[in-house]
Amino acid sequence: MSGIIVAESLGRAVAAHRGRPMAAAMRETAERLLVDIAGLCVAARREDYVAAALSSWEADGNASAIGHARALDAAGAAFVNGTASHGEDFDDTFEGGPVHSGVAIVPALLAAAERHRIAGQDLLYGIAVGCEVMCRASLVAPKKIHKAGFHPTAVLGAMGAAAGVAAALRVDERVFASAQGIAGSMAGGIIEYLAEGASTKRMHPGWAAQSGLRAVELARAGFEGPRTVWEGTHGFLHGFANTTEGDWGKLLDGFGERWVAEAIAFKPYACGTMIHPFIDCARRLAKQGADGEGIARIDCDTAEGYVHRLWEPLEAKRRPPNPYAAKFSIPWCLGYALLHGAVGLEAFTDDHVRDPAILAIAGKVSYRVNPQDPYPDEYTGHVRITMRNGRVLEERQPHLRGGHREPLTRPEIEEKFRGNCAYGGWDAARAERWLAFARGAFDGKDIDLKEFRA
Repeated sequence: MSGIIVAESLGRAVAAHRGRPMAAAMRETAERLLVDIAGLCVAARREDYVAAALSSWEADGNASAIGHARALDAAGAAFVNGTASHGEDFDDTFEGGPVHSGVAIVPALLAAAERHRIAGQDLLYGIAVGCEVMCRASLVAPKKIHKAGFHPTAVLGAMGAAAGVAAALRVDERVFASAQGIAGSMAGGIIEYLAEGASTKRMHPGWAAQSGLRAVELARAGFEGPRTVWEGTHGFLHGFANTTEGDWGKLLDGFGERWVAEAIAFKPYACGTMIHPFIDCARRLAKQGADGEGIARIDCDTAEGYVHRLWEPLEAKRRPPNPYAAKFSIPWCLGYALLHGAVGLEAFTDDHVRDPAILAIAGKVSYRVNPQDPYPDEYTGHVRITMRNGRVLEERQPHLRGGHREPLTRPEIEEKFRGNCAYGGWDAARAERWLAFARGAFDGKDIDLKEFRA
């Protein structure tokens, strides 16, 4: 694709497909994102990091931080909602990337919609475009952003949010490309949170959401960004993936005709996505008699691509320092699942993280890298338990439950939403009002979220 200016090509594709009927599957995914993300915002609204995000934002305005009485400017609402919805790691995932697109895109689009009174069809198109840019861009140079030390959701989120807001606001192709260029200089997010279970990962999609929003506003006002932001010598791929070699066809080919974001996965467990297949294996093994005291050792086959995030340093992963760090520990999550089953929000407490029974199991977990593991195309799990009596129990999970091979149903996602709302203190009536809003949001004249501010 020599000679192609990626941002301009994206802008042309977005303009060409505006006004066409949205694919039913993509619309359904967008509705599911509205449901899932709102529930996650409510579930986290009492957490300290959300309180910090809200109180540290200076500017008030007319945009809604879901579940909070205070109205913020659009950037502030995007930041708080993006931070809250990603904060418990219970949010959507695109398997090929991996990226969490909804938590960067939906907060940016809802904030823009309230500020600019965007109609429902434009909101839908903006969400679809933003998620599509993030998901497709994650395939251009797979695994290289993580290897370079950056969080793909953070850096690609700024680009996707800018694309989605620009699409919803119907900007011309020149402004679209300039907004992409500006967003490239706003993008950021390192993965050093892994060292101590710090909260910075939680803010990555929130920062990306507000960055994309601000980039579009700057471009609309005449501020110029580099058109070659994606592929340039000193561009996005060079800066965040340490390469200038990428498959730009993954981003551009068939854009607007074939929506890869239709396959966004929704999580059944409140922890790192690649851990989920291991949890499913552990739950089945527990039913076969793998009780904690009788276990001699646990061996797992894993992909090399996430060893540095979920397995190493192994001793630290066996004894995570806090509940947030436990969300990114395969050994700890295996211990919890073997003893308690489903790994929901209630799993990640100080008491559980210090529980000697869970830690005893986690201390017996080891891994080896399987060079044939299909990650990131598929997320798999393989757990083999050797009992003290010599019995060997083994389970494999070939794919992500909740992903494209075994998606959660709409009723399952709505039930997850209701549970998250109850966890965060919303009554059933308010939860049902949001579900009604989500079902009709893309058919309305404009977006008003005032009734969901408390």
